[in-house]
Amino acid sequence: MAKGPLIPARYIFTALISIGLAIIYGLKVNLSVAIVVMINSTELALMASSESHHDTHHTFSNGTGSAGVPEFACAAQETGTNKTVVAQDGPFAWPEPVQGLVLSAYFWGYLLTQIPGGMIAEKYSAKWVIWASVLVNIVFTILTPLASNISYIAVLVVRFIEGLGAGVSLPAIHVMLTKWVLTEERNLMSSLAYAGMALGTVISLPFSGILAASWGWESVFYVQGGLAMIWCVLWIIFVFDSPEDHPRIHPAELELFEAEHPHDNLPIPWRALATSGPFWAILVAHTCNNFGWYMLLVELPTYMKAILRFNISQNAGLSAIPYVSLWIFSIIWSNRLDWAKGKGWISTTTVRKLSTAVGSLLPAACFIGVSLVGCDRQAAVALMTLGTMFIAGMYCGFLTNHVDIAPNYAGTLMALTNTAATIPGFIVPAFVGQLTHGNQTLGQWQIIFFTTAAVLGLEFVVYTVLGSGEEQPWNHVVSHKDTITRGIQQEPETEQLDAEKRENA
Repeated sequence: MAKGPLIPARYIFTALISIGLAIIYGLKVNLSVAIVVMINSTELALMASSESHHDTHHTFSNGTGSAGVPEFACAAQETGTNKTVVAQDGPFAWPEPVQGLVLSAYFWGYLLTQIPGGMIAEKYSAKWVIWASVLVNIVFTILTPLASNISYIAVLVVRFIEGLGAGVSLPAIHVMLTKWVLTEERNLMSSLAYAGMALGTVISLPFSGILAASWGWESVFYVQGGLAMIWCVLWIIFVFDSPEDHPRIHPAELELFEAEHPHDNLPIPWRALATSGPFWAILVAHTCNNFGWYMLLVELPTYMKAILRFNISQNAGLSAIPYVSLWIFSIIWSNRLDWAKGKGWISTTTVRKLSTAVGSLLPAACFIGVSLVGCDRQAAVALMTLGTMFIAGMYCGFLTNHVDIAPNYAGTLMALTNTAATIPGFIVPAFVGQLTHGNQTLGQWQIIFFTTAAVLGLEFVVYTVLGSGEEQPWNHVVSHKDTITRGIQQEPETEQLDAEKRENA
């Protein structure tokens, strides 16, 4: 009996997919940490104080004290007051709405390239689409300090282009997963691949804080962008579009992939998609879950600074704790689900609905809990950690569901749902920026967190009612036509057999 490969090619592929996603997400969230020290909070406070002298009613409604600091934020651990540590001030006096624009510009670009990215990956080469996606993010991350010193408008352009590059990544990854992941390993391998989102956040948040505190905010972009170039070389050497294209894959592993791939270049059944309940379940769940995900991903560092009053070093380290938990939980959860499904105890539909429930209801409960504990830092961090950890349910829930219901169109389906799911990416920063502009209080953040919990509740209801883990009939629309054609061609033969039977009778 021939031995298998020492390290299967599909494991190398999964690892590099995970690292690639880690790079994209790490370069996405590093600005959320860096902006905390890029902003001159003292100057903004003085500007707010100056405005308050002209409008006393404005001061009262914003809940700010004489220094322009919210009266209802928690006391800082360093000083016992609401004041921000001066050493954290940066060179840019960008008010909250401008900060919201800067953080959301990425998602405007991300929105535009989802569908083209999925179609190009399906028709040509998903490998090179993913490589280009990461490379664009690396180059424009390195250009961020230069853009920041020019104008916040330049930062908007740089982040927009990063979003354009990143937008093609998930649809292209879905295309490659249909070719590189065996059916019996789908939950685990997909979770390991998508866990790169959390891994990138885990690494980027504390690393960004350390870099910003030690070598200045510019180093966040230079160092992380430079290190990510290593991945670009490894990807070219070790990854190929399919097992058949891999020149060094072991024959024993190649045999496992026989009859695993979907058909290529099938026409997209748009009408069937538009009336498919399982497809709409994924789209709604993906969109609602991303509202909660981006709230944690983009706004968590701001909340920890503005309300819980952690400094940049504490902020970065504590912000990473929830994502460490997410990464570990996603691996354990997916492994146990594969085990239970392998035993025949649960169906694919049960796996998807149960995981989506875990990724929506439990984080919603934690958002409500954070709203109620106020300045209890330990309780707030514990609840944030649990909420972020449980949102990992999405990896084995709706996020893998595209491959179940229509493997032939997995890239296009991911492009469609991820396009809709990108909308919260620019709604969340704008929503938070408007509510907290000159009004960083617990009351305003409670509104934010209760709204997020309601959105996650909607996700659970819609997906539970409409979701399915079964392959849909329209996935083989061409195959069905072929079957009909074959049936027509066989009719004369069938008629002849019937005539012979009558004669024999």
